[in-house]
Amino acid sequence: MDRDLSKVYDSMASTYAEHAADSPYNAHYDRPSVLELCGEITGLRILDAGCGPGLYAAELVGQAARVVCFDASEPMVNLARLRLGSSAEVLHLSIGEVLPFDAGSFDLVLCALAIHYANDRLAAFREFHRVLAPGGAVVFSTQHPTADWLRKGGSYFDVAIETDTWNREEGNWDVSFWREPLSSLCAAIFQADFLIERIVEPLPAESMMERWPEYYEKLSQEPGFLVLRLIKRQTLTK
Repeated sequence: MDRDLSKVYDSMASTYAEHAADSPYNAHYDRPSVLELCGEITGLRILDAGCGPGLYAAELVGQAARVVCFDASEPMVNLARLRLGSSAEVLHLSIGEVLPFDAGSFDLVLCALAIHYANDRLAAFREFHRVLAPGGAVVFSTQHPTADWLRKGGSYFDVAIETDTWNREEGNWDVSFWREPLSSLCAAIFQADFLIERIVEPLPAESMMERWPEYYEKLSQEPGFLVLRLIKRQTLTK
């Protein structure tokens, strides 16, 4: 099945950008966890794959990284360009396609909450591997497969497209994504010649506790997202 699962973001780009800037799951759960796993990034060449409105890229630029980012949604690209100005290059590309960068162009690849929209996760990881310099790392986050299974039911081992409805004041959007078990995701990582250096099941930031206590309590007891740091396999074998 080959569907452009990111197309829905074209119609809700501005709404999503405003929401994600200070939402519990984005700003107080995923973003701090992903950025922490990136480590020290001053001076690094970073590719932000699936950058959305540029919220992560802005944090990277603020830490003196050299950033190139891209997104499949043209409205998102426009928002990211407005946010980042001349501080980062923003391109209109899709995760999983052949990227217009030389091999070894980046020290770090970041992909936050976007890999589950790629129809071919293996192709996406292989491109991340190609553009990553020796000694570099990939940091990505995705929806936790157990959380998806508990919400959706059926067999945990299914690999299939699921759809959530996001309700916002401005309207409702049906957002589709790939659901797969952890073994399937890890198989794609291994086949792309990566090893998992770290795997994190995030806990919510303390900043969530006062403003969204119900989310804080839930995410303190059960996982919502998964964050991984990958390194090239040959990094350990040399």
